[in-house]
Parts: sequence; C-alpha cells; structure tokens
Amino acid sequence: MCGIAGKVFLDGQTPVTPELIRRMTDVISHRGPDGEGQRVFGPAGLGHRRLSIIDLSPLGAQPMSNEDGSVWIAFNGEIYNYQELRERLIARGHAFRSGTDTEVIVHLYEEHGVDCLKHLRGMFAFAIWDERRRAMFIARDRVGIKPLYYTQAGGALVFGSEVKSLLADPAVARGVNRDSVNVFLSNYFTPGEETIFAGVKKLLPGHYLLIKDGTISRKQYWELQYAPSNRWASMEDAARELSDLLRQRVVDHMISDVPVGFLASGGVDSTALLSYAVERTDKKISTFTVGFDSKEFADERPFARMASQKFGTSHHDMTMTAADFRDFLPGYIWHMEEPVCEPPAIALYYISKLARKHVTVLLSGEGGDEAFGGYPEYKNFLALEKFKSAVGPLRGLAAMGVAGLGSVNKFRRVRRYADLMRVPLSEYYFSRVGSPFEGFNKLRPSLFTAEFSRGQNATSGGAYSRELFAKVSGDHLLNQMLFVDTKTWLPDDLLIKADKITMANSLELRVPFLDHEVLEFAATLPTEFKVKGRETKRVLKQAFAGRVPTEILSRKKTGFPVPYGRWLGRELKGFLADNLLSQRAVERGYFKRGAVEKLLADDGRGAAEKFSLLVLELWHQKFMDCGSHGAVKG
Repeated sequence: MCGIAGKVFLDGQTPVTPELIRRMTDVISHRGPDGEGQRVFGPAGLGHRRLSIIDLSPLGAQPMSNEDGSVWIAFNGEIYNYQELRERLIARGHAFRSGTDTEVIVHLYEEHGVDCLKHLRGMFAFAIWDERRRAMFIARDRVGIKPLYYTQAGGALVFGSEVKSLLADPAVARGVNRDSVNVFLSNYFTPGEETIFAGVKKLLPGHYLLIKDGTISRKQYWELQYAPSNRWASMEDAARELSDLLRQRVVDHMISDVPVGFLASGGVDSTALLSYAVERTDKKISTFTVGFDSKEFADERPFARMASQKFGTSHHDMTMTAADFRDFLPGYIWHMEEPVCEPPAIALYYISKLARKHVTVLLSGEGGDEAFGGYPEYKNFLALEKFKSAVGPLRGLAAMGVAGLGSVNKFRRVRRYADLMRVPLSEYYFSRVGSPFEGFNKLRPSLFTAEFSRGQNATSGGAYSRELFAKVSGDHLLNQMLFVDTKTWLPDDLLIKADKITMANSLELRVPFLDHEVLEFAATLPTEFKVKGRETKRVLKQAFAGRVPTEILSRKKTGFPVPYGRWLGRELKGFLADNLLSQRAVERGYFKRGAVEKLLADDGRGAAEKFSLLVLELWHQKFMDCGSHGAVKG
C-alpha cells in the first residue's frame, strides 16, 4: 500500500514540474515512509510514496516503467493474483526486473490496454502514462477499497490518493460544496462521486478515467450483479463451497514480505478469517483489539481473547479513554479529509498505532455484513415486508379503524403501523437508511439558518441511494438493500475509514471478504441462505460452524460500540461547546446559536448529531480557515 499523485495538462503542451509532483507526494508521506519518486513527461507527471510490502529492494521503487520506458505507472494497493499473471506474461515474452505486483500491471497493460482491469484481482488505485499514445489511464478497484480523488484546475486534471495532494497544487482553489454539507448532515457521510471540497470528485469504484487528445472520459468496467442460483442442493453445500473460497482468499491476502497480523474484533467474521490463517502458517500470528474505560458499553476484548486462546495468537489489546478520543480528533479530520460521522475510526487509529509496532499488514473482517446480510436492518425490513404483505388487504381498514384513537397510549403503536401501511416500503427504507428524514432533518427547521436552508434540497441526502435502489428494481428487497450499502456505506464510510486511518500509521489493511469473487459468489446465493426470519448471515455461520467458538458464533451483533455519546456529554462537553459555539463557527452561517446551545444542553441524546456538527466545524478549521491555498498539517 502506498500513495499516488499526478497531473496532466489537457492541451498536451504545458509542462508539469517535478517540484509540484514532489509537493503533492510530500503531503502524503504517511502513506509511504519507505521511499518516494517523481517522474514528469512534459504535460504529465506521476508521483509516488512507497510502503514496502512486496519485494523490499530498490527495484520496487515507483514510478515504474516497462522495458523501453514507454509505459509508466504509480500504483497503490495489492494484486493478489499477480504471481499467476506474471507467469502468463513471462510465457508471452515479457521481461521482469523486479518481483513486484506493480510491474505485473505495467506488462498487463501492454498486452490488454484498459482491459487489463478485467484480469486483476485485488485492491488498487493506479495511474499509467502511455508515452506512445500520450494518454493517462487512471483506475480504481471494483469495490472502492483504495481511494482516488480528482479535479480539473488550470486546464489540467489533478489526481491523488488523498485530497491533500490536490490541494498542494496552487492551481486548485479551496471551497466548500454546500450541497455536500447538506448530504453529509443527512447521511453522516457523503455517498457517490461528490465530496465536500468544491470541484473535487471521487473516482467511483469499478471505474476508470482516460485522458487523451484533450478529453477526459470516464467508464465503468465492473458492476455487481445479483443473480440468485438454485445450483446448490442445500445451504450446507453452498457453505462448504464458500468455506473453500474464503480459505483460498485468506491465503492470497497473507502474501507479503513483511509481518502480517489480524484486527480481532471478537466477531464472527474476523475470527473465521483468523481460523483459516492459522492453517497456512507455523508462525504465531499477532492479533489486536481495543476496549474502553466504560462499563456501559459492550467490551469486545473478552471475545477477542477467546479467539486468541483458541488459535494460539500473540494477542495485544489496549484501553481507549475520552482523552485519547479528544487528542486524535484533529488528526481524525486531517486524515479522513471528508467529514464522516464514524467515531470507531478514532479507535481504529489507536489499534493501528499499536499494531504498527509489530506488523505492517493487518487483515480485517470488513465486508462480511454487506456481502452476506449481517446487519439487523436487513432482517427487520424483510419482516416488515412480510407483515405488509400479510395485512395488505386490511390496509385501508386499519388506517380508518385507529384514526380516532391516537391519544390513547395503548393504541399508539397500532396507529404507527397504520401510518406505515400508507407508505411504500421502499420509501420507509429511505426514511430509515441514508434518509432525508432522519438525524438532522428532524432538527432542520429549528437548527439550520434560513440562509443555509435556502436552495438546499431536503431529499438530496437519499437521492443517490434511491438511484441505486432503482437499478435492481423488481429484485428481492434484501438484494436491493445489499446493493445500496455495497455502493454507498461500504466505500464512502467504512472503506475510507479503513484506508485512511490505518495509513495514518503507515499500515496496510486488507479485506478478504471484499475480494470480488467472494462478492460475486454471495450475489448468486438464494436470499434465504443469507437472511431468513430472525437469522442473518446464515450461510456464513454454517460455513464457520466448528471453526469459530460457539460463544462468538452466537453473539448478538453490536457493531463497534465506542462510548462517544457519554464522552461528549461529560468529559468532552466543554471541548464540544468551545468549538460549536465559537464566533467563528456561528459566522459560518449553517446553524442558529440558540438551537446548538439547546442541543448541547441535552447530555443524554443526539450523540450522532453533536459529533457530526463537531466534525464539520473541525473540518472547516483544518481545511478552509487556512485560506484559499496552502495546507494545515494534522
């Protein structure tokens, strides 16, 4: 894992300077402390920061070229089938100078052009300069494990692994995309290609850019297709096939020339992956987890220690405090770059800081819930769908029958169900998941200033999710929900956190569940193999039966319960008020001071809203208050 940056002028003539590319890579030095490189080609330039994982020798330095210097690459990520591809390319006459997966991409591009993407299995964001065609080819992996940002400025396309690289170019002006502020406050993250930085976009997962002859084209090369199959005689048959597939993918993800460890949450997914890993190595694997100084929240450490004891790992854990949470908040904003309401990311920072003392690569169980239906919302909505279907004929009667009973406590729940009967289930889904009706939208009339409210689309928060939902229209509701989460929540919240927070400590995080072949396998499973009744991830749990301790396998899903609400209402209440009620914060024009004071006065409620306001304010301080150019170090 590394960091890349670059620029290409559309006129094909204006030169890019090495000094600019160096400035763009210096600001992401945390992504690659083991080396740096820059290369310019007249109107184009590539830069790279190296975190050595495969082939630690100087031969792995980037930017890297083919034999005659006509194709150059800056690459961030890992290609897990690179050895197989390398053998195939050698048979085709290609000569290799290094043992890296980077060089495999170079020669694969020579063979297949942009179609090289179809052959890659892994996580990646890379840019290739084709000297003969005078073209820049920029691509991002299928799921969005690796980030890639770009913008147009001064007649050029500027791109990088992080927005900071773009802002290091004096041609790129700083500004706030106020529509994205609204989207963030509806979703607690920003889904899709837009960012909160005006003019800066994310390259969508499974897409590539081609810059040639003064034009920029964007194309999609992969999409997850849900096509449930009946090829399995039973769920047990599917579970056995899934177990074999995951075993091989864990083996692939452990390929490394540096130490590899595991992020151990004590949950089903990470424990199962660990069980496969111990089968392939005689070395003691290091595992890591974190807990909190609060008895009010579930502690994952006992379950992580249970997994460690079963599999004989070298286990490390730590306790995180309110002071730790506060101390890293500026760093959280600096490294995340985009406002995201993700308190567990701060805990991940401390875990990865601990892990970096022992390993350079961590494996994580991220993605299992999105692939196999692990979140409670999935079973709840399916139950609701079944309920609505069963009482559908009585819908009108139910609505009329309780209309006059709203003031009677015992009938309030009945009235809510009657109201629900009048709403299409898809609308109710959007009112609960990534909706324009939850979170800040309940507070919108009293909290937002008239100036900010004007011109803001109250439904913009869910527009992108609605568009995705419609792409699988007519399919099973579960697959529609999985698709939306795989295209929004996963890349734009969880994976941004996974990449940027671990890279803050120069640590590579790998996610075997998000291998595209695992996702494609999951998409062919009958929906009842994933969720049925009150049981989630059914086939996954079947595959792991006997491998994972029963106490872990039967655990109720808790997420990653960081007690940030308690901290914001107690230990950090003054810090919160100092930032949100400052003159500078009020003058930004988003919120009414009195409404914010009222929100902060309620110590026991509104934790997500308070944290989102804090994140937004700290983001302005970190990235906007330094002026239209220049960077503030985190």
